[in-house]
Amino acid sequence: MPLTFDMPFEKLKDYQGINPRPVDFDEYWDNALMEMRALDPQIEIIPDPDFQTPFATCSHLWFTGVGGARIHAKLVQPKNATKTHPAVLHFHGYSGASGAWGDYLGHAASGFTVASLDCRGQAGLSEDTGGVKGNTLNGQIIRGLDDVPEKLLFRQIFLDTAQLAKIVMEMDDVDEKRVGAMGGSQGGGLTLACAALEPRINRIAPMYPFLSDYRRVWNMDHAKDAYAELKQFFRYFDPQHKREEEIFTKLGYIDVQHLAPRIKAQVMMGVGFADTICPPSTQFAAYNKITSKKSLEIYPDFGHEGLPGFWDKAFMFMLGL
Repeated sequence: MPLTFDMPFEKLKDYQGINPRPVDFDEYWDNALMEMRALDPQIEIIPDPDFQTPFATCSHLWFTGVGGARIHAKLVQPKNATKTHPAVLHFHGYSGASGAWGDYLGHAASGFTVASLDCRGQAGLSEDTGGVKGNTLNGQIIRGLDDVPEKLLFRQIFLDTAQLAKIVMEMDDVDEKRVGAMGGSQGGGLTLACAALEPRINRIAPMYPFLSDYRRVWNMDHAKDAYAELKQFFRYFDPQHKREEEIFTKLGYIDVQHLAPRIKAQVMMGVGFADTICPPSTQFAAYNKITSKKSLEIYPDFGHEGLPGFWDKAFMFMLGL
């Protein structure tokens, strides 16, 4: 196996990450899940007036998430299902949205219900109700970083993924034991978070997950592109890094590597060894903490880009549900 720009593969296989894990991490997420489960989600399912197919119904799914935000997902349901069937959740990349209806018809034609989340405050229809102290100029990793940990925006987005999973699992025609999740970059990080917070998820296919091992990103001087907001935060609000330990520890609440041990799903993860956006070591920090059945699809010459054949493999992987 060739070397990565990051560290040799032999070291990647054992790397455990360096971002601090808050001492009350488990209590933090247990309390968050109790808050989510206590909500009245006020679910609405509204068929799209402009896009329908002969074999699937395409609808807008709305629910109320933590903090009172109305959250949107595209919902594609196979018609004429004679028995309970599997489902798959899709999560999009940073700043993106839930995609086109046509992106999900392959799964629907194969008998899956599909739900694709719009993340709060990004390019889709979900609300970002805001209401945090401190900087909100650029980036959602740092949103709420100068407030109490419960105001971190990615806490709420992670909970939205788990709530969407719960809603789909409770649909009458969905087999709750046959639900998967998939996504790339931010979508890969959210796939890991979703499976950790909703351990009934059966299979997941994350591709080069974002939102992992923030201090490693910083130490590598890769706080750029998707992670540029980390550098911006320090430059504006802690230029001498007097709060560095506090800041990275608080980011530890929304670091998917610390959630990874909760995952019970079977995992197939795609990684490119030339990825300078989400360096391989940050991805392995999460992967190496997963204790369930898992496998890697490695692309030695590829970075943060399309990994040839990975989504085809992920499609076939989900057909095993």
